[in-house]
Parts: sequence; structure tokens; C-alpha cells
Amino acid sequence: MKIWFITGASRGFGALVTTGALAAGDAVVATARNPKAIIERFGEHPNLLPVALDVTDDKQATAAAKVAIDRFGRIDILLNNAGFGLMGAVEEATVAEVEAVYRTNVFGLLNVTRAVLPFMRRARSGRILNISSIGGYRGAAGFGVYSSTKFAVEGLSEALHDELAPLGIHVTVVEPGYFRTDFLDSSSLSVSGNIIGDYAETVGKVRTIAAGLSHNQPGDPQKLAEALIAFTDTPNPPIRLPLGSDTVAAIEKKHAQDAAILSEWRTVSVSTDFAAD
Repeated sequence: MKIWFITGASRGFGALVTTGALAAGDAVVATARNPKAIIERFGEHPNLLPVALDVTDDKQATAAAKVAIDRFGRIDILLNNAGFGLMGAVEEATVAEVEAVYRTNVFGLLNVTRAVLPFMRRARSGRILNISSIGGYRGAAGFGVYSSTKFAVEGLSEALHDELAPLGIHVTVVEPGYFRTDFLDSSSLSVSGNIIGDYAETVGKVRTIAAGLSHNQPGDPQKLAEALIAFTDTPNPPIRLPLGSDTVAAIEKKHAQDAAILSEWRTVSVSTDFAAD
């Protein structure tokens, strides 16, 4: 039996993974700002431990990890799933909007990871799955600030991967594309109230496309949850797990663009070293 610690477990990917893990016979420490939402969704289950957790509160994260250890004795898998989006041009985003999305998506992930790691290090085992996005691999108009938080998650995950591998702890950053969840709803996506007309042809079009795409995304969230649960049995997990055909296409496109840049600018790029002796 694996012991999961899942943030944002009351809905979206977190809820689906919680359901699947319990069905597989695993135990789940399911966290949410309001643990009543966990009970309402899943009911009573001997392997389910609902815990109140606002990931932006580092003391609450530490307390939640201790509650998990007191109940189950260990944490095998940490799924850093809590997060939300922000739509708007970079210039349109207010200081308060930027700080809010960073507090949850970046500092919240750090709070929970630091709270859980002492127990994983002591056990010399564990897996950390950090939910990023295709937006963490390439930025796009309308999602610049959100993408920057997921770029941070990618960088943190790469560093954690190298730091923790010698200790028997595997880290993977998960990169979903557009999946048919409520991510594009107001419950998961904030929209900057400041609209600048000059961005009508870029960000304005993104707003329109996002409204039409909501609940029509190509990705099946149930299949993602099943893939993540099966993935935890992979003996040598990769540092990145792209999920969704749109993510694969976007990564391939960026690779081609970067290869073209290197080809065109290689001479300039390598010319800035000190001259060889």
C-alpha cells in the first residue's frame, strides 16, 4: 500500500487521483483549504485522511505533514497539485494578481515540499510529482505570468531531481496540456480585470479561444489520473512527463524553433568565450 499526500485534492486532477489511488488500495492524505469538501466528495474511507491545508501557509504545511506521518508512518508519494491560472497580458496583470498566483503555484509548492522532505529523506525513499503545464515549457500570449510560475516549478523540479536522486527520492515534473477539467472556469482561472486595447489581437483572441475551449479540451482527465497512478510504479521515472497530444506537439515545435536559433546564431553564441590559449 502506497501512502499519497495530495494537495488540491477536492477537485480536478487531485480528486481523480485520490479516487484512483483509493480504488487501488492505497491510502491518501487528501488536503484542501476546506477538508469538508474532501468528505463531501469521497465520504468516509478507512484509507482516506482529509486534512486542512492552505499551501501558502508554511506552518500549516508542516502541521499537515506531521498529521500524515502520525496516521500512516510515512509518505511515499507527494503530488503537488494545488494551483490556479491567471489570464491576461503581462502588462495587464496587477501586482496583487501576480503575487497571488506566485504564492500558491510556487511558494505553496515549496512550503509543502519542504514539509514532506524530512520524512522522505529519513526513509531514503519517496516520489515527488509536481504538476506543471505545457505553459511551463513554453510561454504564450495571455498566460505569461502563469507560465512564469510553471517555469519556476520546472526549474525547482530539475534541481530537486539532482539533489534528491542520491537519497533514493525520485522527482518528476508533470506537464499536462489542455484537459477537460474546470481549469478554464473562474474557479481555477483568474482573469485580469485590466484590459489594454493594444493587446486585442493577441491576448484578446486568447480570451475568446479559452472561453470556447472550456470543457471542450482534448485531454481526458480520467486517463491522466490513471497514467499518474501507474507511473508511480516506474522504477526509473524520467524528470519530465508530458501528457496530452497538444503538449507533445508544442514541445516538438519548440525544439525545432530552438534548433533553428542555434543553427542561425551559433557563431555569435560561441564567440563570447575567452580566446583559447
